[in-house]
Amino acid sequence: MPRLAASIPGLVAALALALCSSLAWGVADFVAGLKSRTLPVATVMLVAVVTGLLLAGAVVAVRGSGPPPVAYLGFGALSAVVGSIGLAAFYRGLAVGSMSVVAPIAATGAAVPVIFGLAGGERPTALQIAGAVLAIVGVVLAAREHGPAEPTAGAARRRSGAQLARGAPLALVAAVGLGSFLVAIDAASEGDAGWAVLSNRVVSLALIALAALVLRARPPAGLKDAAPAVAVGLLETTANGLIAVATTTGLVSLVGVLASLYPVVTVALARIVLGERIARLQQLGAVVALAGVVLIATGAG
Repeated sequence: MPRLAASIPGLVAALALALCSSLAWGVADFVAGLKSRTLPVATVMLVAVVTGLLLAGAVVAVRGSGPPPVAYLGFGALSAVVGSIGLAAFYRGLAVGSMSVVAPIAATGAAVPVIFGLAGGERPTALQIAGAVLAIVGVVLAAREHGPAEPTAGAARRRSGAQLARGAPLALVAAVGLGSFLVAIDAASEGDAGWAVLSNRVVSLALIALAALVLRARPPAGLKDAAPAVAVGLLETTANGLIAVATTTGLVSLVGVLASLYPVVTVALARIVLGERIARLQQLGAVVALAGVVLIATGAG
């Protein structure tokens, strides 16, 4: 019997955890992107990762479980490398471009765990595959941006064609990095989810601290200036923990797609808080992505 049919309750729980992680990531990314407009990205990431390390360390200490084999810790370290690159590109993209554009592009990294999972022999149902495709198509549609109106010889003005939005190249780098993170954290979580997140935070701290030192990133002006980055660390680490657990109970291809729907949250916050205008095509993309979530969840039954 296929793995999917063998543990439907576990898969449903994994989907719920993945959706919660996408909510936490969406809020964290909005806050991080906003804060990166006034503080260097390296500083925001450094404060966030220190906060996350303290939280992950506390969870592991309370659980009292010993470390898994070194191989699993190695995957945790790998997730830190690719994840740090992805997040740095993502936060910078959110700071220089429109969040409503950058966030959906970065979410196309969902293709990485999907391809990896299918190549590894995972077999989701046809309905779930359709949902995954819809989710990916949705975020791609949400990423399209049309150029401003251009003057013509007469009074009429016409819109230029679709173009690559500002921050889009950074978002593409983020997509590869964050998608690869999902694959690596899945492998690390097979040893222990708590230690997977902790090893990720330890290596991330070393990498980001070095980057901050090399770039001579200025520190926060005070606690009030650092508070948003602290919140990012708490939310991001919580999301990482949720996705680490989810990948141990469900198909990584499906879990990865659901966790990658965080742009819906980020775009909504950008619209509400910053007043960013979302084009009709982007609105359509969000609806299509949510339709994909429904199909994935329905396929679990």
